[in-house]
Amino acid sequence: MIPKIRPCLWFDGNAEDAARFYAETFPDSRIDAVHRAPGDYPAGKQGDPLVVEATILGMPFMLLNGGPQFKFDEAVSFQVATDDQEETDRYWNAIVSNGGQASECGWCKDRYGLSWQITPRRLTEYMAAGGETAARAFGAMMTMGKIDIATLDRAVQGVPA
Repeated sequence: MIPKIRPCLWFDGNAEDAARFYAETFPDSRIDAVHRAPGDYPAGKQGDPLVVEATILGMPFMLLNGGPQFKFDEAVSFQVATDDQEETDRYWNAIVSNGGQASECGWCKDRYGLSWQITPRRLTEYMAAGGETAARAFGAMMTMGKIDIATLDRAVQGVPA
């Protein structure tokens, strides 16, 4: 069944590789189909993977090998809510250690240039609490690359770093 709406991600010839990486990295993820080009096109040849249908964290995606014209940037990112430090570390490390790039405040980029926010649920809860709790959590987050939940907890409790 074709979903009513799904994100389409533009790749430069490596959509199938990206889909495999996402399927290996995230639970409830898989490659659903690979559609090959029925003829030559500006970014590839007949028989090349053109469209990869994938499920990533239970959500349908279309990965298109569209060519080099367009690149990912931070204007679009995917936030992954994590339950604990182990899960946060696992996703962050998988993305960054496989040719990706660390950034600030829980953001990182995978080797394809796609931006991810690896965000512990605890941070989201602290921010939603408002007031001093949110201010302390926010202040701690602003000093981090990968989010450290224990450091957030100490900051919210007012324990000096």
